[in-house]
Amino acid sequence: MLPATTKQWTLEGNHGSDSLQFDPSAAIPQLGEREVLVRFHFASLNYRDLIISKGAWALPTLNHIVPVSDGAGTIEAIGPGVHRFQPGDRVLTLFKQGRIAGSPANKTETKSGGGTTNGASRQYAWNALYGLAGNTVKAGDTVLTQGTGGVGMFALQFAKAAGARVIATMGSESKAEIIRSLGADHIINYKAESARGTVAARLSPDSLGVNHIVEVVGPQSMAQSFKAIRVNGCSSIIGFLGGPSTEQQPTFLECLSHECVVRGVYVGSRMLFEDMNRAIDANGIEAVVDGRVFTLEEAKEAYQYMVRQDRAPIVPVLVTGWTRKLSPISMNMCCDLCIFVGMAIPTDAMAVQYQESRTLAGTDKRRKPS
Repeated sequence: MLPATTKQWTLEGNHGSDSLQFDPSAAIPQLGEREVLVRFHFASLNYRDLIISKGAWALPTLNHIVPVSDGAGTIEAIGPGVHRFQPGDRVLTLFKQGRIAGSPANKTETKSGGGTTNGASRQYAWNALYGLAGNTVKAGDTVLTQGTGGVGMFALQFAKAAGARVIATMGSESKAEIIRSLGADHIINYKAESARGTVAARLSPDSLGVNHIVEVVGPQSMAQSFKAIRVNGCSSIIGFLGGPSTEQQPTFLECLSHECVVRGVYVGSRMLFEDMNRAIDANGIEAVVDGRVFTLEEAKEAYQYMVRQDRAPIVPVLVTGWTRKLSPISMNMCCDLCIFVGMAIPTDAMAVQYQESRTLAGTDKRRKPS
């Protein structure tokens, strides 16, 4: 017997975690032809989730939306029109619901989990290094990463797996050991070194500059990034963690004078997502995850905890125990069950620890152990 109701959180307004409203018995629609019922195990918070809750996200969002874009679980039931997956398959959420491969189309790019469609990173970092054909990271390249958040940590590991040299920036000496343990070749404290762009360029082979920059800080660091980049280098702008800058910003002439590529990155396609998960499996890559575990009912506390961490080198995990929620899929998406419609609900108090669940990140189709 499939459940008729689910526990869920929705965003009502733009007042941060105070906008989260809990419904202990939200109705689950009848399973449709191209839908799946997913038993969620856990979800993780991103910086994007925080700013959406504050109404500060630059792209469209909706009120009364189920928040959070990242999650993983097990398929409980499928509709008669679903053929790609079966009950028992382990699945991940796909952030961009209408993007299968290639460049985005305006029509599909407006749909994103936890923003304009109900929700449940990593993928930002992969797109930055592998999303631009002809300019992907290669062995021997030099990659500049920023900070110790989820994107920076995955970018570091993806670059090292490709055989690249990594220069990582961070703002606290206490975080340097974590970065070093992941394989960073050089570490720059951006709070202690105002000319960090020049320093990064000097640390590259023959002081020619870096091949790739994974730009997550935004306006406050872009001038320094141009000082670090080499001719024909690529800077992928992913975020704006540093907020606005009062200083004069670089112009398009900087791209011309440095003969470099600057591109905006907003996650990626399903094909990139699958490529990334294969690489995670093949290289044994693991997320840097906080040891603190939250239940679904503690969602507000999880939001507040992440704010207090100030972009720590961790990804707070919101554990939802055994959870259930519907996920609509269209046939032209190949029944992509990675698109969940909600953060869903635990039916018991069991907490799924990260080490027990990490294999969910490997592929989009795995069976539960018997």
